[in-house]
Amino acid sequence: MTRVIIVRHGQSTYNVEKRIQGRSDASRLTEKGCNDAVRVGKSLDGIKCNQLYCSPLQRAKETAKIIAHELSNSSGLSIVPQSSNKLLEVDLKQWEGMLTSEVKEKFAEDYGTWHSRPDTLKMRAIDDSETREYFPILSLYEQAREFWQEILTRHQGETIIIVGHNGINRALISTALGMSPSRYHSIQQSNCAISILNFAGGLGEGVQLESLNQTQHMGEIFPSLRPGHQGVRLLLVRHGETEWNRQGKFQGLIDVPLNDNGRVQAQKASQFLKEVALNFAVSSPMLRPKETAEIILQSHNNVKLELQDGLKEISHGLWEGKFEKEIEQEFPGELERWRTVPASVQMPEGENLQQVWERSTATWQAIVQSAIEKQLQTGLVVAHDATNKTLLCHILGLSPENFWNFRQGNGAVSVIDYPFGLNGLPVLQAMNITAHLGSGIFDKTAAGAL
Repeated sequence: MTRVIIVRHGQSTYNVEKRIQGRSDASRLTEKGCNDAVRVGKSLDGIKCNQLYCSPLQRAKETAKIIAHELSNSSGLSIVPQSSNKLLEVDLKQWEGMLTSEVKEKFAEDYGTWHSRPDTLKMRAIDDSETREYFPILSLYEQAREFWQEILTRHQGETIIIVGHNGINRALISTALGMSPSRYHSIQQSNCAISILNFAGGLGEGVQLESLNQTQHMGEIFPSLRPGHQGVRLLLVRHGETEWNRQGKFQGLIDVPLNDNGRVQAQKASQFLKEVALNFAVSSPMLRPKETAEIILQSHNNVKLELQDGLKEISHGLWEGKFEKEIEQEFPGELERWRTVPASVQMPEGENLQQVWERSTATWQAIVQSAIEKQLQTGLVVAHDATNKTLLCHILGLSPENFWNFRQGNGAVSVIDYPFGLNGLPVLQAMNITAHLGSGIFDKTAAGAL
Protein backbone atom coordinates (compact mmCIF):
# COMPACT_ATOMS: atom_id res chain seq x y z
CA MET A 1 0.00 0.00 0.00
CA THR A 2 1.20 3.50 -0.84
CA ARG A 3 -0.03 6.09 1.66
CA VAL A 4 -0.41 9.65 0.39
CA ILE A 5 -1.02 12.47 2.87
CA ILE A 6 -2.39 15.56 1.10
CA VAL A 7 -2.18 18.99 2.75
CA ARG A 8 -3.41 22.36 1.52
CA HIS A 9 -1.07 25.31 2.16
CA GLY A 10 -1.65 27.52 5.20
CA GLN A 11 -3.74 30.67 5.20
CA SER A 12 -2.28 33.23 2.79
CA THR A 13 -2.52 37.01 2.40
CA TYR A 14 -4.76 36.55 -0.65
CA ASN A 15 -7.00 34.17 1.33
CA VAL A 16 -7.51 36.90 3.94
CA GLU A 17 -8.07 39.58 1.30
CA LYS A 18 -10.46 37.27 -0.61
CA ARG A 19 -8.44 37.54 -3.82
CA ILE A 20 -8.21 34.93 -6.57
CA GLN A 21 -4.77 33.31 -6.32
CA GLY A 22 -4.47 30.82 -9.16
CA ARG A 23 -0.84 30.60 -10.25
CA SER A 24 0.05 34.09 -9.06
CA ASP A 25 3.00 33.96 -6.66
CA ALA A 26 2.34 37.30 -4.95
CA SER A 27 0.52 35.73 -2.00
CA ARG A 28 2.44 34.79 1.16
CA LEU A 29 1.62 32.85 4.31
CA THR A 30 0.10 34.83 7.16
CA GLU A 31 1.17 34.32 10.78
CA LYS A 32 -1.82 32.03 11.23
CA GLY A 33 -0.79 30.13 8.09
CA CYS A 34 2.69 29.56 9.55
CA ASN A 35 1.32 28.49 12.93
CA ASP A 36 -1.14 26.06 11.36
CA ALA A 37 1.67 24.55 9.26
CA VAL A 38 3.53 23.86 12.52
CA ARG A 39 0.39 22.11 13.81
CA VAL A 40 0.30 19.95 10.69
CA GLY A 41 3.91 18.94 11.27
CA LYS A 42 3.23 18.07 14.90
CA SER A 43 0.14 16.01 13.95
CA LEU A 44 2.35 13.93 11.62
CA ASP A 45 4.85 13.19 14.40
CA GLY A 46 6.06 9.61 14.28
CA ILE A 47 5.29 8.85 10.65
CA LYS A 48 8.03 7.69 8.33
CA CYS A 49 7.89 10.08 5.37
CA ASN A 50 9.76 8.88 2.28
CA GLN A 51 9.31 12.09 0.31
CA LEU A 52 7.57 15.45 0.61
CA TYR A 53 6.37 17.04 -2.65
CA CYS A 54 5.07 20.59 -2.96
CA SER A 55 3.93 23.18 -5.45
CA PRO A 56 6.67 25.65 -6.44
CA LEU A 57 4.44 28.60 -5.43
CA GLN A 58 5.76 30.23 -2.25
CA ARG A 59 2.64 29.78 -0.11
CA ALA A 60 2.89 26.01 -0.62
CA LYS A 61 6.71 25.90 -0.46
CA GLU A 62 6.74 27.75 2.87
CA THR A 63 4.09 25.42 4.28
CA ALA A 64 6.11 22.40 3.13
CA LYS A 65 9.33 23.77 4.66
CA ILE A 66 7.65 24.26 8.04
CA ILE A 67 6.15 20.74 7.97
CA ALA A 68 9.52 19.25 6.92
CA HIS A 69 11.27 21.11 9.76
CA GLU A 70 8.82 19.68 12.32
CA LEU A 71 9.17 16.17 10.88
CA SER A 72 12.96 16.42 10.86
CA ASN A 73 12.96 17.49 14.51
CA SER A 74 10.77 14.53 15.54
CA SER A 75 12.46 11.86 13.39
CA GLY A 76 16.04 13.11 13.33
CA LEU A 77 16.03 12.60 9.56
CA SER A 78 16.55 15.46 7.15
CA ILE A 79 13.48 15.89 4.91
CA VAL A 80 13.91 18.22 1.95
CA PRO A 81 10.70 19.20 0.09
CA GLN A 82 10.82 18.58 -3.66
CA SER A 83 8.79 20.98 -5.80
CA SER A 84 6.81 19.82 -8.82
CA ASN A 85 5.11 21.91 -11.50
CA LYS A 86 2.45 19.19 -11.61
CA LEU A 87 1.27 20.56 -8.24
CA LEU A 88 0.71 24.12 -9.47
CA GLU A 89 -2.68 25.62 -8.67
CA VAL A 90 -5.48 25.88 -11.25
CA ASP A 91 -4.61 28.41 -13.96
CA LEU A 92 -7.14 31.27 -13.71
CA LYS A 93 -5.02 33.78 -15.62
CA GLN A 94 -7.75 36.38 -16.30
CA TRP A 95 -8.85 36.54 -12.65
CA GLU A 96 -5.55 36.34 -10.73
CA GLY A 97 -5.04 39.06 -8.13
CA MET A 98 -8.62 40.29 -8.39
CA LEU A 99 -10.99 40.40 -5.44
CA THR A 100 -13.68 37.71 -5.67
CA SER A 101 -16.28 40.49 -5.56
CA GLU A 102 -14.61 42.14 -8.58
CA VAL A 103 -14.63 38.88 -10.54
CA LYS A 104 -18.33 38.39 -9.75
CA GLU A 105 -19.05 41.85 -11.12
CA LYS A 106 -16.71 41.98 -14.11
CA PHE A 107 -17.06 38.33 -15.24
CA ALA A 108 -20.57 37.59 -13.97
CA GLU A 109 -21.45 34.96 -16.59
CA ASP A 110 -18.11 33.15 -16.38
CA TYR A 111 -18.20 33.24 -12.58
CA GLY A 112 -21.64 31.65 -12.66
CA THR A 113 -20.28 28.94 -14.97
CA TRP A 114 -17.32 28.43 -12.60
CA HIS A 115 -19.72 27.53 -9.78
CA SER A 116 -22.40 25.63 -11.69
CA ARG A 117 -20.42 23.89 -14.47
CA PRO A 118 -16.72 24.34 -13.64
CA ASP A 119 -15.57 21.80 -16.23
CA THR A 120 -17.06 23.92 -19.03
CA LEU A 121 -15.38 27.21 -18.04
CA LYS A 122 -13.16 28.49 -20.86
CA MET A 123 -10.45 31.13 -20.46
CA ARG A 124 -8.04 33.02 -22.70
CA ALA A 125 -4.37 33.56 -22.06
CA ILE A 126 -1.62 35.31 -24.02
CA ASP A 127 1.57 33.26 -24.41
CA ASP A 128 4.44 34.64 -26.54
CA SER A 129 2.04 37.20 -28.07
CA GLU A 130 -0.34 34.43 -29.09
CA THR A 131 -3.80 34.08 -27.59
CA ARG A 132 -4.81 30.58 -26.54
CA GLU A 133 -8.08 29.24 -25.19
CA TYR A 134 -8.14 26.56 -22.53
CA PHE A 135 -10.41 24.87 -19.97
CA PRO A 136 -8.81 25.47 -16.54
CA ILE A 137 -10.48 22.57 -14.72
CA LEU A 138 -10.03 20.01 -17.50
CA SER A 139 -6.36 21.02 -17.76
CA LEU A 140 -5.97 20.73 -13.99
CA TYR A 141 -7.41 17.20 -13.93
CA GLU A 142 -5.04 16.10 -16.69
CA GLN A 143 -2.16 17.63 -14.70
CA ALA A 144 -3.27 15.66 -11.61
CA ARG A 145 -3.41 12.39 -13.57
CA GLU A 146 0.10 13.02 -14.90
CA PHE A 147 1.34 13.61 -11.35
CA TRP A 148 -0.15 10.33 -10.10
CA GLN A 149 1.26 8.34 -13.04
CA GLU A 150 4.72 9.74 -12.39
CA ILE A 151 4.76 9.48 -8.59
CA LEU A 152 2.91 6.26 -7.72
CA THR A 153 5.30 4.00 -9.60
CA ARG A 154 8.21 5.72 -7.84
CA HIS A 155 6.90 5.22 -4.30
CA GLN A 156 5.28 1.78 -4.19
CA GLY A 157 4.65 0.76 -0.57
CA GLU A 158 5.93 4.08 0.82
CA THR A 159 4.42 7.11 2.56
CA ILE A 160 4.60 10.49 0.88
CA ILE A 161 3.28 13.95 1.73
CA ILE A 162 1.94 16.41 -0.84
CA VAL A 163 1.53 20.11 -0.06
CA GLY A 164 -0.60 21.77 -2.70
CA HIS A 165 -3.53 24.11 -3.19
CA ASN A 166 -7.30 24.02 -2.99
CA GLY A 167 -7.78 23.29 -6.70
CA ILE A 168 -4.97 20.83 -7.39
CA ASN A 169 -5.74 18.92 -4.19
CA ARG A 170 -9.35 18.51 -5.26
CA ALA A 171 -8.18 17.35 -8.69
CA LEU A 172 -5.74 14.85 -7.16
CA ILE A 173 -8.44 13.33 -4.94
CA SER A 174 -11.03 13.38 -7.72
CA THR A 175 -8.82 11.69 -10.31
CA ALA A 176 -7.78 9.06 -7.77
CA LEU A 177 -11.44 8.23 -7.09
CA GLY A 178 -12.59 8.59 -10.71
CA MET A 179 -14.85 11.58 -10.01
CA SER A 180 -16.04 13.75 -12.89
CA PRO A 181 -14.52 17.24 -13.25
CA SER A 182 -18.12 18.50 -13.10
CA ARG A 183 -18.03 17.61 -9.38
CA TYR A 184 -14.98 19.83 -8.72
CA HIS A 185 -16.87 21.81 -6.06
CA SER A 186 -18.24 18.68 -4.36
CA ILE A 187 -15.19 18.19 -2.12
CA GLN A 188 -13.63 20.75 0.15
CA GLN A 189 -10.01 21.57 0.99
CA SER A 190 -9.42 23.96 3.92
CA ASN A 191 -6.11 25.69 4.66
CA CYS A 192 -3.71 23.21 6.33
CA ALA A 193 -6.36 20.47 6.30
CA ILE A 194 -5.20 16.85 5.93
CA SER A 195 -6.61 14.21 3.57
CA ILE A 196 -5.30 10.65 3.21
CA LEU A 197 -5.37 8.30 0.21
CA ASN A 198 -4.21 4.68 0.25
CA PHE A 199 -3.24 3.24 -3.17
CA ALA A 200 -3.05 -0.49 -3.88
CA GLY A 201 -0.85 0.17 -6.92
CA GLY A 202 -0.91 2.71 -9.72
CA LEU A 203 -3.70 5.05 -10.76
CA GLY A 204 -6.86 3.02 -11.40
CA GLU A 205 -5.62 -0.07 -9.54
CA GLY A 206 -7.66 0.42 -6.37
CA VAL A 207 -7.60 3.34 -3.97
CA GLN A 208 -9.19 4.12 -0.62
CA LEU A 209 -9.98 7.60 0.65
CA GLU A 210 -9.16 7.10 4.33
CA SER A 211 -10.12 10.63 5.32
CA LEU A 212 -10.91 14.00 3.78
CA ASN A 213 -10.27 17.55 4.98
CA GLN A 214 -9.38 16.92 8.61
CA THR A 215 -9.03 20.18 10.57
CA GLN A 216 -9.04 18.92 14.17
CA HIS A 217 -5.27 19.36 14.59
CA MET A 218 -5.90 23.11 14.27
CA GLY A 219 -8.54 23.11 16.98
CA GLU A 220 -11.47 23.18 14.55
CA ILE A 221 -14.26 20.62 14.99
CA PHE A 222 -15.31 20.88 11.34
CA PRO A 223 -14.54 23.03 8.33
CA SER A 224 -16.57 26.19 8.87
CA LEU A 225 -19.79 26.95 7.03
CA ARG A 226 -19.41 29.37 4.16
CA PRO A 227 -20.60 32.95 4.85
CA GLY A 228 -24.29 33.24 4.09
CA HIS A 229 -24.76 29.43 4.06
CA GLN A 230 -28.48 28.76 4.38
CA GLY A 231 -28.51 25.08 3.48
CA VAL A 232 -28.60 21.83 5.40
CA ARG A 233 -25.57 20.19 7.04
CA LEU A 234 -25.70 16.46 7.78
CA LEU A 235 -23.26 14.69 10.11
CA LEU A 236 -23.02 11.09 8.91
CA VAL A 237 -21.73 8.75 11.61
CA ARG A 238 -20.94 5.04 11.56
CA HIS A 239 -21.96 3.12 14.67
CA GLY A 240 -19.41 2.22 17.33
CA GLU A 241 -17.57 -1.09 17.45
CA THR A 242 -19.35 -4.40 18.08
CA GLU A 243 -17.79 -7.65 19.18
CA TRP A 244 -18.33 -9.01 15.68
CA ASN A 245 -16.50 -6.01 14.18
CA ARG A 246 -13.57 -6.82 16.43
CA GLN A 247 -13.64 -10.50 15.52
CA GLY A 248 -14.14 -9.88 11.77
CA LYS A 249 -17.53 -11.63 11.56
CA PHE A 250 -20.17 -10.54 9.05
CA GLN A 251 -23.17 -8.91 10.75
CA GLY A 252 -25.57 -7.59 8.11
CA LEU A 253 -29.09 -7.64 9.53
CA ILE A 254 -28.18 -9.68 12.60
CA ASP A 255 -28.82 -7.21 15.43
CA VAL A 256 -25.49 -7.21 17.22
CA PRO A 257 -25.18 -4.58 20.01
CA LEU A 258 -22.20 -2.34 20.71
CA ASN A 259 -19.38 -3.76 22.81
CA ASP A 260 -17.77 -1.78 25.63
CA ASN A 261 -15.27 -0.18 23.26
CA GLY A 262 -18.11 0.78 20.91
CA ARG A 263 -19.88 2.57 23.76
CA VAL A 264 -16.66 4.42 24.60
CA GLN A 265 -16.37 5.44 20.93
CA ALA A 266 -19.95 6.72 21.01
CA GLN A 267 -19.21 8.68 24.22
CA LYS A 268 -16.17 10.24 22.56
CA ALA A 269 -18.27 11.14 19.51
CA SER A 270 -20.81 12.69 21.88
CA GLN A 271 -18.10 14.80 23.51
CA PHE A 272 -16.72 15.74 20.10
CA LEU A 273 -20.15 16.94 18.92
CA LYS A 274 -21.16 18.50 22.23
CA GLU A 275 -20.82 22.10 21.06
CA VAL A 276 -22.43 21.47 17.65
CA ALA A 277 -25.99 22.83 17.48
CA LEU A 278 -28.02 19.83 16.31
CA ASN A 279 -31.59 20.39 15.12
CA PHE A 280 -32.61 16.81 14.34
CA ALA A 281 -31.32 13.22 14.42
CA VAL A 282 -32.04 10.08 12.38
CA SER A 283 -30.74 6.54 12.81
CA SER A 284 -31.04 3.05 11.46
CA PRO A 285 -33.34 1.16 13.88
CA MET A 286 -30.74 -1.55 14.51
CA LEU A 287 -29.19 -1.80 17.98
CA ARG A 288 -25.64 -0.72 17.15
CA PRO A 289 -26.45 2.59 15.38
CA LYS A 290 -29.46 3.34 17.59
CA GLU A 291 -27.40 3.05 20.79
CA THR A 292 -24.59 5.09 19.19
CA ALA A 293 -27.08 7.84 18.34
CA GLU A 294 -28.67 7.76 21.79
CA ILE A 295 -25.28 8.15 23.47
CA ILE A 296 -24.34 11.05 21.17
CA LEU A 297 -27.66 12.74 21.93
CA GLN A 298 -27.05 12.63 25.68
CA SER A 299 -25.47 16.07 25.22
CA HIS A 300 -28.43 17.19 23.05
CA ASN A 301 -31.43 16.41 25.25
CA ASN A 302 -33.81 18.52 23.18
CA VAL A 303 -33.29 16.46 20.00
CA LYS A 304 -35.64 13.55 19.36
CA LEU A 305 -34.26 10.50 17.53
CA GLU A 306 -36.14 9.32 14.45
CA LEU A 307 -35.62 5.76 13.14
CA GLN A 308 -35.55 4.93 9.42
CA ASP A 309 -35.54 1.38 8.01
CA GLY A 310 -33.92 2.60 4.79
CA LEU A 311 -30.67 3.16 6.70
CA LYS A 312 -30.31 -0.49 7.80
CA GLU A 313 -27.13 -2.40 6.99
CA ILE A 314 -26.88 -4.50 3.83
CA SER A 315 -28.43 -7.95 4.19
CA HIS A 316 -25.58 -10.40 3.75
CA GLY A 317 -28.06 -13.29 3.73
CA LEU A 318 -26.33 -16.63 4.24
CA TRP A 319 -22.99 -14.90 4.95
CA GLU A 320 -24.26 -13.42 8.20
CA GLY A 321 -22.74 -14.75 11.39
CA LYS A 322 -19.79 -16.21 9.48
CA PHE A 323 -16.06 -15.46 9.27
CA GLU A 324 -14.39 -14.91 5.89
CA LYS A 325 -12.80 -18.39 6.01
CA GLU A 326 -16.24 -20.01 6.40
CA ILE A 327 -17.73 -17.91 3.58
CA GLU A 328 -14.87 -18.85 1.25
CA GLN A 329 -15.45 -22.55 1.98
CA GLU A 330 -19.19 -22.35 1.30
CA PHE A 331 -19.12 -19.82 -1.54
CA PRO A 332 -15.73 -20.16 -3.27
CA GLY A 333 -14.54 -17.03 -5.07
CA GLU A 334 -17.48 -14.85 -3.98
CA LEU A 335 -15.52 -12.91 -1.35
CA GLU A 336 -12.94 -11.97 -3.95
CA ARG A 337 -15.71 -10.75 -6.25
CA TRP A 338 -17.18 -8.77 -3.33
CA ARG A 339 -13.77 -7.11 -2.82
CA THR A 340 -13.16 -6.34 -6.50
CA VAL A 341 -16.56 -5.98 -8.26
CA PRO A 342 -18.97 -5.38 -5.34
CA ALA A 343 -21.84 -4.05 -7.47
CA SER A 344 -22.11 -7.37 -9.33
CA VAL A 345 -22.46 -9.53 -6.19
CA GLN A 346 -25.86 -10.82 -5.12
CA MET A 347 -25.70 -11.93 -1.49
CA PRO A 348 -27.21 -15.45 -1.18
CA GLU A 349 -30.72 -14.92 0.23
CA GLY A 350 -29.71 -11.28 0.87
CA GLU A 351 -29.32 -7.99 -1.00
CA ASN A 352 -27.12 -6.55 -3.69
CA LEU A 353 -25.64 -3.05 -3.61
CA GLN A 354 -28.23 -1.65 -6.02
CA GLN A 355 -30.97 -2.56 -3.54
CA VAL A 356 -29.06 -0.91 -0.69
CA TRP A 357 -28.46 2.11 -2.95
CA GLU A 358 -32.15 2.53 -3.79
CA ARG A 359 -33.45 2.37 -0.22
CA SER A 360 -30.63 4.31 1.47
CA THR A 361 -30.45 7.17 -1.06
CA ALA A 362 -34.26 7.54 -1.09
CA THR A 363 -34.18 7.82 2.71
CA TRP A 364 -31.25 10.26 2.59
CA GLN A 365 -32.98 12.49 0.03
CA ALA A 366 -36.15 12.48 2.14
CA ILE A 367 -34.12 13.51 5.22
CA VAL A 368 -32.59 16.44 3.31
CA GLN A 369 -35.95 17.46 1.84
CA SER A 370 -37.64 17.39 5.26
CA ALA A 371 -34.87 19.49 6.80
CA ILE A 372 -35.16 22.07 4.00
CA GLU A 373 -38.94 22.28 4.38
CA LYS A 374 -38.69 22.67 8.16
CA GLN A 375 -35.74 25.10 7.83
CA LEU A 376 -33.54 22.91 10.03
CA GLN A 377 -29.81 23.45 9.53
CA THR A 378 -27.80 20.63 11.15
CA GLY A 379 -28.75 16.98 11.59
CA LEU A 380 -27.15 13.76 12.84
CA VAL A 381 -27.50 10.58 10.76
CA VAL A 382 -26.17 7.33 12.24
CA ALA A 383 -25.96 4.21 10.09
CA HIS A 384 -23.63 1.40 8.99
CA ASP A 385 -20.50 0.74 6.94
CA ALA A 386 -22.18 -0.37 3.70
CA THR A 387 -24.98 2.17 4.01
CA ASN A 388 -22.55 5.04 4.58
CA LYS A 389 -20.24 4.00 1.74
CA THR A 390 -23.20 3.78 -0.61
CA LEU A 391 -24.37 7.24 0.46
CA LEU A 392 -20.89 8.69 -0.09
CA CYS A 393 -20.86 7.30 -3.64
CA HIS A 394 -24.25 8.93 -4.22
CA ILE A 395 -23.12 12.28 -2.77
CA LEU A 396 -20.04 12.43 -5.03
CA GLY A 397 -21.76 11.29 -8.22
CA LEU A 398 -20.04 7.89 -8.24
CA SER A 399 -21.54 4.44 -8.85
CA PRO A 400 -21.87 1.39 -6.56
CA GLU A 401 -18.66 0.09 -8.17
CA ASN A 402 -16.82 2.78 -6.15
CA PHE A 403 -18.06 1.25 -2.88
CA TRP A 404 -14.59 0.29 -1.61
CA ASN A 405 -13.09 3.71 -2.35
CA PHE A 406 -14.24 4.99 1.05
CA ARG A 407 -13.26 4.04 4.58
CA GLN A 408 -15.79 4.31 7.38
CA GLY A 409 -14.34 3.75 10.84
CA ASN A 410 -16.42 2.85 13.89
CA GLY A 411 -17.56 6.10 15.50
CA ALA A 412 -16.24 8.18 12.58
CA VAL A 413 -17.96 11.41 11.50
CA SER A 414 -18.40 12.77 7.96
CA VAL A 415 -19.80 16.22 7.10
CA ILE A 416 -22.05 16.83 4.09
CA ASP A 417 -23.47 20.25 3.16
CA TYR A 418 -26.34 21.13 0.83
CA PRO A 419 -25.62 24.84 0.25
CA PHE A 420 -27.98 25.08 -2.74
CA GLY A 421 -30.88 22.89 -1.63
CA LEU A 422 -31.77 19.40 -2.77
CA ASN A 423 -31.44 20.25 -6.47
CA GLY A 424 -27.93 21.68 -6.06
CA LEU A 425 -24.83 19.52 -5.75
CA PRO A 426 -23.91 18.52 -2.18
CA VAL A 427 -20.43 19.20 -0.79
CA LEU A 428 -18.43 16.60 1.14
CA GLN A 429 -16.81 18.98 3.63
CA ALA A 430 -14.97 16.29 5.62
CA MET A 431 -14.99 12.50 5.73
CA ASN A 432 -14.15 9.78 8.24
CA ILE A 433 -13.00 12.01 11.09
CA THR A 434 -11.66 9.78 13.89
CA ALA A 435 -9.39 12.22 15.75
CA HIS A 436 -11.86 12.32 18.66
CA LEU A 437 -11.22 8.60 19.18
CA GLY A 438 -7.60 9.31 20.11
CA SER A 439 -6.02 8.00 16.90
CA GLY A 440 -4.65 11.30 15.58
CA ILE A 441 -5.05 11.82 11.85
CA PHE A 442 -5.16 8.08 11.03
CA ASP A 443 -8.19 5.79 11.37
CA LYS A 444 -7.18 3.05 13.80
CA THR A 445 -10.66 1.71 14.54
CA ALA A 446 -11.49 -1.95 14.10
CA ALA A 447 -13.65 -1.17 11.06
CA GLY A 448 -14.09 -4.92 10.61
CA ALA A 449 -16.80 -6.76 8.74
CA LEU A 450 -19.95 -5.05 7.52
